[in-house]
Amino acid sequence: PGRNSAMNQKYLAGCFTLIVVAIGLIVLSGAAYTVNMREQVVITQFGKPKGKPITEAGLKFKIPFIQKANVFDKRILPWDGPVSQMPTKEKTLIMVDTYARWQISDPLTFLRLLRDERTASSRLNDILGSETRNTIAKHELIEVIRTTQGRVPEQSEVIVEGDTTGVVGVLPPISRGRSALERDIYETSKIKLEMFGIKLLDIRFKRVNYNQTVEGQIYQRMISERKQIADRFRSEGAGEAAKILGKMEKELNTIESEAYKQVQTIMGNADAEATEIYASAYNQSPEAAEFYEFSKTMELYPEMIGGKSTVVLSTDSDLFKYLKGMQIQDENEEE
Repeated sequence: PGRNSAMNQKYLAGCFTLIVVAIGLIVLSGAAYTVNMREQVVITQFGKPKGKPITEAGLKFKIPFIQKANVFDKRILPWDGPVSQMPTKEKTLIMVDTYARWQISDPLTFLRLLRDERTASSRLNDILGSETRNTIAKHELIEVIRTTQGRVPEQSEVIVEGDTTGVVGVLPPISRGRSALERDIYETSKIKLEMFGIKLLDIRFKRVNYNQTVEGQIYQRMISERKQIADRFRSEGAGEAAKILGKMEKELNTIESEAYKQVQTIMGNADAEATEIYASAYNQSPEAAEFYEFSKTMELYPEMIGGKSTVVLSTDSDLFKYLKGMQIQDENEEE
């Protein structure tokens, strides 16, 4: 019996030792924790922050079961906002998709106001979405989609019947551009998010689309404007073609008239020279002059009395004297 009693005491002592070790391990595991270089920790005691945030990596200790280690990410975190419908300054409905990058800069404030990243994401949706909507509403669509500041787009002007302005498809100049609008959203949202312990690093437009309800109308308007501009170009081309053809015809008529004038002048000079030659040839003697008169009269007879022509001449006509003379000569020969 004494031996059994000693063995029981040793067994109980071993069990007690194991229990103490187990409790010690549990307490130690609850008291010790590690912080890696990607994390930052805030210790809370009964739900209230205790001390400063722990940002250095390594093995740390806390009061087990009383204090709690709240771990927050120290890295740059993404935010992908929902696609939202919003109007521009000219009341054009567009769908805007944005994204941002943020970081937990003040873990104590972040824990006290937001508690976790899920709540922070909801707050980012509210603040960034609201500031984006306000900025878009103050600017025209071209300022949202164009990135080059100071660039003046090419303007296409066309006169439209019934339009008081007479201009279609004229794009306004770009005074700021999309980058400036993103910077405005960043500056206004940054101040509001700092109150929640969040540091906003950047915000950008991912995509900007027309609203589906007005997309078809806008495309139809774009097609109509392009057609009007094309019609104007065709009209101007037809006008230029008519002007060129008219100028060409005028120049052609001028050339033909000048050529006809030169031809007539040359022919007149030639006739004058020929007449002068004939005159000098046939005026050498009375017989030559008489022969010239006779030959010219003979040349005129076929033209006057040839074919079906009817000529009425007086017997005293100078043109008839040669025919009359021929008749008198024939009568004399018969006698």
